[in-house]
Amino acid sequence: MEKTSPESFASGSLNLRVAVSQIGMITIFTPSFADESDTNAQNLSVKEIVARLDPERFRVTMFYESAPDPRIAKRPNTRLLRWRKHGNTVFTIGRFLADIPDVYFFPREGPLDAAFLKLRRLLRLRTALVTLVVSGGLDVQPYGEARTNNIREADCLLANNTYLGQLLREKMGVEAATIYDGVDRRNFFPPGERRENQTISVLYAGSMRPYKCVPMVVQQAVRWPGVQFRIAGTGEEEQLCRTVAKDLNCHNVEFLGHLPAAKVGEEMRNADIFLFPSKVEGHPQVLVQAAASGLPSIARRSYRPDYVVDGTTGFLVDTDSEMAEKLDLLIREPEKRHVMSAAAVRHAAKFSWERIALEFQEVFELAVRKRSNH
Repeated sequence: MEKTSPESFASGSLNLRVAVSQIGMITIFTPSFADESDTNAQNLSVKEIVARLDPERFRVTMFYESAPDPRIAKRPNTRLLRWRKHGNTVFTIGRFLADIPDVYFFPREGPLDAAFLKLRRLLRLRTALVTLVVSGGLDVQPYGEARTNNIREADCLLANNTYLGQLLREKMGVEAATIYDGVDRRNFFPPGERRENQTISVLYAGSMRPYKCVPMVVQQAVRWPGVQFRIAGTGEEEQLCRTVAKDLNCHNVEFLGHLPAAKVGEEMRNADIFLFPSKVEGHPQVLVQAAASGLPSIARRSYRPDYVVDGTTGFLVDTDSEMAEKLDLLIREPEKRHVMSAAAVRHAAKFSWERIALEFQEVFELAVRKRSNH
């Protein structure tokens, strides 16, 4: 698992090599949400990072809509801004200018982020921009203007897997360090022992958008009427999947709806195989969550997820037919499942939020030093 050192970012053709050292309290603003119930992948990552940042070195401001994660609510030097129904951009920019932060972390593509970038240019603000790229699709079509601005104006640019970093270099000519997402071991951990002599269970967890290809899960359930298929998530194709299952008289599919992280972890520990047919991804956290829960996964090779070691912790496939073939293999060969399960747990151990949070601390310090010398 290789990563680019935070000390060796490049911006255009200018290589920056800075010794990272403690520089006093750093103030960070992130347009992310601290809500405990929020399962958005980007917000999950930020919560895990913020919860582990040294409060004596980093003061953080972020949003909330409902009850915040207790770790963040109790964290010293943390300010939570309530997200309103209207006027968030004006309100937040006003607070921003009254107390200009050192770092703007993880910009999105909304009016608040656009307003910040415009003000940063006009007022020559000292705030460093740290952009984390987690979304795929760059190999299919160019990013839009908002995301492109977030990338090109970043003082420190990060990608959450090696392939995204490669695409940024090839398609946009920019260098990004790789810092992976970790896994929340409060919710995702292997079972005490795998179930024996029970119905095999295949799990899908994620949204039900068209590019996720969830109808394929139903189609596989039709092929294996003696296997239990469980789908956790909601989205615009949920009704289509339910209709397909009904029309095909498929009774071995259960739709679980949206589940909190703890329940997803339970489902993973009770499953035998994780089937993830999605065709467009960045670096989906659900794959490392499945690995940490001891599940061999079947996913697409197209976005090259580092969370799956092909042939060792699961399979990466190129076609629908190959995905069905690998599913057949894992259903028919329990020993193969058991070996891959153990390997997946060992592999997932590499993705520790504690270590990853330390890497982000170094990045924030580097970004502040780089901006101060701008």
